Amino acid sequence: MCRRGVVAEILNFFDRVDRVDRINGVDIIESIDFIDIIESIDIIEIIDSIDTINQSMKFSPSSGYRRLDSWVLASIAQFTTYRFCEKFLDRKIDPTGRQYDQMTQAARSGKVNIVEGSSRAATSKETEMKLTDVARASLEELRSDYEDWFLRHDKAPWGQDNADAKAVFTLRLDPPAYGDDYVRDSCLHILAQRGKFAKWLESDDSFTVANALIVIIGRVIRMLERQLDSQGETFEREGGFREQLTKTRIESRARNDEAADSPVCPECGKAMRKRKAKTGANAGKEFWGCSGYPDCKGVRDVGGGRG
Repeated sequence: MCRRGVVAEILNFFDRVDRVDRINGVDIIESIDFIDIIESIDIIEIIDSIDTINQSMKFSPSSGYRRLDSWVLASIAQFTTYRFCEKFLDRKIDPTGRQYDQMTQAARSGKVNIVEGSSRAATSKETEMKLTDVARASLEELRSDYEDWFLRHDKAPWGQDNADAKAVFTLRLDPPAYGDDYVRDSCLHILAQRGKFAKWLESDDSFTVANALIVIIGRVIRMLERQLDSQGETFEREGGFREQLTKTRIESRARNDEAADSPVCPECGKAMRKRKAKTGANAGKEFWGCSGYPDCKGVRDVGGGRG
């Protein structure tokens, strides 16, 4: 399967997630596809041991969105869209203000979802990918609005061979040189990079501004598509937070099983661990269950008998 196909499959899986609970800052996600894991790992035990798991798990670092060119260009597109709407969308063109709202909200969504996705990268790869995809979709919507601006005036945007289009497309951003004051330094960086496009973005001609923004937004969309590819490959290779949580808990149980005076499974010979019946005539009673469950369903009575 191609990389883009892997990303699509992962995003389709995330769309089937039913609920996300926040417990001590950790996502406990219940899903139809996740039922086997939930059955074999008591959710109460996961919650009770969350501090131990947090200490032993390796969290992925945040992507550091302030250093992403996609964030810088998306910020430029956002604030230039505000100016575009304030300057060119008058009551005659936009009598209800609906186009103003839609364009500025799409521009904001394109940027802030990059921020939130990057910030969630440490504990939820799936959320990072979904938010990156939302950012991409929002910018696609915004680009379409600028294309509609031309069609509304019986015009067409720049072609790929246009000299200005090539100039906007090939204009490189400076690498950020942040000091200790990340907030101020990153804002100054955005302003400085925006200045590189001033010839087009500060024009009094709405079509020049719209043309430049179509190219800039296209650049961001391509960057986000590459980010999605990279995130998908990382998820496929390393799994996400839930997989790490499950793996860590299973490994912890395996260590406890080896150290405890638990009996061996009468079916497969693996160590057993105490469980508590949740339903049926024995609800609430403890029993020994095979550590290999659900592959092996061997049980023993706590008193020593075979179930």
